[in-house]
Amino acid sequence: MQSFRSSLVWSRSLAFALVFLGLTAGLGAAPGSLPKFTGRIETCEAILREIQGDPQLAIPAGVLRQAKGLVIVNQVKGGFVFGLQYGYGVVLARRADGAWSVPVFVKAGEASLGLQLGGQRIETIYVLNDEVTVRKLFDGRMNIGADARAVAGPRVYEAEKVNADILTTPVLVYGRNRGYYAGATVKTGWLDRDDRANWDYYETPYVLPELLYGDFVQAPATVRPLVDFVTEIAR
Repeated sequence: MQSFRSSLVWSRSLAFALVFLGLTAGLGAAPGSLPKFTGRIETCEAILREIQGDPQLAIPAGVLRQAKGLVIVNQVKGGFVFGLQYGYGVVLARRADGAWSVPVFVKAGEASLGLQLGGQRIETIYVLNDEVTVRKLFDGRMNIGADARAVAGPRVYEAEKVNADILTTPVLVYGRNRGYYAGATVKTGWLDRDDRANWDYYETPYVLPELLYGDFVQAPATVRPLVDFVTEIAR
């Protein structure tokens, strides 16, 4: 009986060890994932730089100075009759001390019905104007325009439209494909946490809330250009 009990304890210990190893192994970066995720960050940085470099698209300094978060999204839209829009993005949050967080990966998408054919690349920047709106991402999927009111943001050449009403709107939407007038109410799909991508890239068990507002992860060199650029344009 003693031998049987010893064998049972050993078997349970081995099973626990295997489960633990499996869980911790899942936090490591999958082969080939780091270049992919680095590419996503670089793409999001390029989107922001190109939009800010075009006076017809650029986000005014007054909007950026009061922003509590920025989400940069790259999507592809296509389909026949049923349209599917899916892509990826990153969110950065301004912390209490004014510093910006590391870019945290999110998923983005939208679906629609109607006659449609072909594909389109969609690049969108969401300016989040209060911490409450940033924290809506903690719980998972957030529908822009439904869970958080959103309007088209004014551009640099529309500086006269940067007013108190605009700056208190939870989400200001910017993008190359949007034809909305500044202040027009918009609905632009959803954003969702991508914990797996963050685990793989930052090699950490922490998820979106801790990455945005904690100091558990140091910004790797690959994300510094984006963080530095956001810091520069939002000061």
